[in-house]
Amino acid sequence: MAEPSDHLSAIETYLTGLQDRICQSVEALDGKERFKEDLWTRAEGGGGRTRILANGGVFEQAGIGFSRVSGSTLPPSASQHRPELAGRSWTALGVSLVFHPLNPYVPTTHMNVRFFEASAEGVQPVWWFGGGFDLTPYYPFDEDVRHWHGIAREVCQPLGDLAYARYKKWCDEYFFLRHRNETRGVGGLFYDDLQEGGFERCFAFMQGVGDGFLRAYAPIVERRKATPYGEREREFQLYRRGRYVEFNLVYDRGTLFGLQSGGRAESILMSLPPRVRYEYGYQPEAGSAEARLGEYLRPRDW
Repeated sequence: MAEPSDHLSAIETYLTGLQDRICQSVEALDGKERFKEDLWTRAEGGGGRTRILANGGVFEQAGIGFSRVSGSTLPPSASQHRPELAGRSWTALGVSLVFHPLNPYVPTTHMNVRFFEASAEGVQPVWWFGGGFDLTPYYPFDEDVRHWHGIAREVCQPLGDLAYARYKKWCDEYFFLRHRNETRGVGGLFYDDLQEGGFERCFAFMQGVGDGFLRAYAPIVERRKATPYGEREREFQLYRRGRYVEFNLVYDRGTLFGLQSGGRAESILMSLPPRVRYEYGYQPEAGSAEARLGEYLRPRDW
């Protein structure tokens, strides 16, 4: 079989098609606005297309970006735990999305699928796949979370019976705000450095994750998008969005890698919510629907 570097065009074709399919589905769910596309290039190598839907009927902001970027030297965030990669040139391809709904009863969600390769003359390239998806509700419903994790379990089945438990645990541990002692949401899947079983098997898993996302998310949006809400729910949603900002700016590897590698800041930071508020020392009223969220911000077997 050819080296993975010969398959970059196949990965790009899949990822751009995935971006197209998700945009079409989200526009249908929203029913009001369409995505606007921003094409960009990067001085050191590569570029991408960022698409944003703003002020929609369902989504206050939905951002989904495809990128294929390259460079001559890896940034510290990529090589500090893999010193053998220092000095190699690299290529990274991926699709990343974050959707911030307007209705507080519709969860925020994130999905990312990516491929990375580091090359040097005279040696085999080092490559891996990574990605996953996770869900961040403000007013959670058990049936929604069970459905979400049910699709995640199906997506992992081609890798064996143990894959879901492994990647769910990885997600719970990765999307964890240590300074708050809480998870970002109710989890899902997270995997990185995936090489096991060879390129074709790993590429197929990437496609399973990408294709499974809409099956997991769209039914939840359909169920909750018409739920009545008022100022109280909206203010709580804006407050909790602050946790999303905290995670992305303090812990998120993709954000760090993008900024340290000279990436396009506007596209990297599209994951941030369009509106957010902070309140010093906020505590929800005991027994309230807002206080109930805390029960979900710790790992649980769904």
